[in-house]
Amino acid sequence: MGQNQKRFKPGQTKSFMQQVAELKASATVESLAEAGNFQISFQHLDREQGQSFGRWQETTKLSEAMETLRNYSARPLRSQLDGKKFTEYGDFPPDAKTKFAHPAQVPPDASWARIHVDGLHCLIGHLVENTFYLVFLDENHEFWISELKHT
Repeated sequence: MGQNQKRFKPGQTKSFMQQVAELKASATVESLAEAGNFQISFQHLDREQGQSFGRWQETTKLSEAMETLRNYSARPLRSQLDGKKFTEYGDFPPDAKTKFAHPAQVPPDASWARIHVDGLHCLIGHLVENTFYLVFLDENHEFWISELKHT
């Protein structure tokens, strides 16, 4: 196939890039609201526990975390919960399973979740509809300590 020829899947009349460009061109504020895609809030970020953005920047994990969040932002939050990379825990972990304390700024009935940036680094927060409220940066997987390494 020549370099200038386009590859299409059977039955496809437009390339993926053309489809994305058209979707972006047709986006309106109303269509963005209706999509209900993943959003992030820093309203409940705890600066007393876990690591700082500066620490994660020193170890290059901050840019990886931002890319991870950017990738999640294209679809509704709940459709991406997979129990592996993105897990909803529900209640805050019991004291014997965590090195963190429940922060005062987070509602007591919050539904806790985590997003793996890599095997050890996690973004810890809670979910409200399509919003992930980032609470902790956890570089050592200490929010919910498990028997298995790197899970």
